[in-house]
Amino acid sequence: MTSADNRIVLTIEDAAERLGIGRTTMYALIKAGQIRTVTIGRLRRVPAFCLDEYVRNLLADPTPVDHAA
Repeated sequence: MTSADNRIVLTIEDAAERLGIGRTTMYALIKAGQIRTVTIGRLRRVPAFCLDEYVRNLLADPTPVDHAA
């Protein structure tokens, strides 16, 4: 278990890694308001529970993806 697994707030990179997505995608989700963040001083962090919240929202409202496009 890495130290990032124990933290209650994560860097953007650690949060992206935990979700298995890229850093750019993570920033896009944050900008879209799909994943909430907090500011600590000048740092932006993702509370770990916000990742759980995001995944729960995906499960509650699954949007089909058109792979033909």
